[in-house]
Amino acid sequence: MNTINLGNACLHASEIALGCMRIADLSLADAATLLGTARDQGINFFEHADIYGAGKAEEVFAAAIGMNPTVRETVLIQSKCGIRDGFFDFSKDHILASVDGSLKRLRTEYLDTLLLHRPDALVEPEEVAEAFGILVRQGKVRRFGVSNHSPSQIELLKKSVKEPLILNQLQFSLMRTGMIDAGLNVNMHNAHGVDRDGGVLDYCRLNDVTIQAWSPFQFGFFEGVFVGNARFPELNTVMNKIAAEKGITPTALAISWILRHPAKIQAVVGTTNPTRLKEICRAGEVSLSRPEWYELYRAAGNALP
Repeated sequence: MNTINLGNACLHASEIALGCMRIADLSLADAATLLGTARDQGINFFEHADIYGAGKAEEVFAAAIGMNPTVRETVLIQSKCGIRDGFFDFSKDHILASVDGSLKRLRTEYLDTLLLHRPDALVEPEEVAEAFGILVRQGKVRRFGVSNHSPSQIELLKKSVKEPLILNQLQFSLMRTGMIDAGLNVNMHNAHGVDRDGGVLDYCRLNDVTIQAWSPFQFGFFEGVFVGNARFPELNTVMNKIAAEKGITPTALAISWILRHPAKIQAVVGTTNPTRLKEICRAGEVSLSRPEWYELYRAAGNALP
């Protein structure tokens, strides 16, 4: 498994991370098998949020991995906070309480990274800064980032937050390419030329913010998986052809397409199937050429200007 330096912050993580949202539904034995497979494949980065399974996902993870000081030294753990029942909350009190809850459930004394989960329209950057400062002084969080934030929202936080924001988790896949589309269609009067996220891809590259791609197999917003889906015959025909040539599965190829981008994006996969996880982890074994990368992009329904 290849590693990337998240945000140039000397935090060396596997280029594929395991998202743990769905492990709340697994038995302890099945969760242990999944996590063991992930670690055997070289995955060292495990991604959580306080809302996953209403906290149960973090509890299952800790029990299944057999959390103790020795194990803790071998893994990187991320959690997110800010989504509550019917509203978003970046208040100081909620951030601090959320981290304490995650640490208790994860059976650890610190998080390697904490992300603010989806923007809070009522955010007060000064409160966020105060919470982050307390967490650093207490040794509870080592690095910080955001999820689903635009460049201007990050800049607003940076006005008060002193700690570097090294991560931005964004939905990105072959069928969710908005931050690529706008860059390819500059000065064009078409739907793809509309910049809906403020040039977030270029912003992150310019500011050493690592993008974490969530739902890398989904189309739309949790509408379904595009790999093997009869709704996308052209894309799957091309994926099957290139995957066969590379000796990997189309599922792995979908991740290879993300990893090929020079932004050094980290792919967050949420499968709970150990066999599929092994297939996915072969994504880093191949490198797509420019023609292959663009062929997949076009097959996904994107016309070049």
